Amino acid sequence: MPRLSLIEPAAAEGAAAAILAGAPINIFKGMANNPVMMEGLMAMAGAIAKSGAISPLEAEAVMLRVSERNGCGYCLAAHTKIASGVGADDAKAESFRRGEGTDDRERALLRFVDAVVEKDGSIEDAQLEAFRAAGFDDAAVVEVIAAIAWMTFTNLFNHVNQTEVDFPPVVIPVGA
Repeated sequence: MPRLSLIEPAAAEGAAAAILAGAPINIFKGMANNPVMMEGLMAMAGAIAKSGAISPLEAEAVMLRVSERNGCGYCLAAHTKIASGVGADDAKAESFRRGEGTDDRERALLRFVDAVVEKDGSIEDAQLEAFRAAGFDDAAVVEVIAAIAWMTFTNLFNHVNQTEVDFPPVVIPVGA
């Protein structure tokens, strides 16, 4: 049971009303308690989706890996569903969650995500160079860090709120 009030679309204010009209899901109903923060967070999510420095599939790889590391059942369920819409079957989604990927570029991306998260961003030059050697540029570095930040926020939010999962659930943890 969620710890925060759930704001239904008809009761939402500001940007939250428009967001909930299009996606009346439990995480957004909880975030709608602060429409200004929700607007900023959704702007960040939109920027990540629009950037194009990494593909939508690669963005979902980041989202799934971070959510797995943080044990967020809500985000794992949501992003497994979203990932299926950009080309990830269940096996690929699980490979992202485990930090494995299915090709060299995905593996480099997921190793970079792990390094950034484990070292709070204080990665070694060799880790950054390995990411670049896989074909990623500096714009991708920025986008991956933004995706990690977005997922960290939503994971923490869901843990505090105890957001009820409104997507097909996934088993946690895959790689334990």
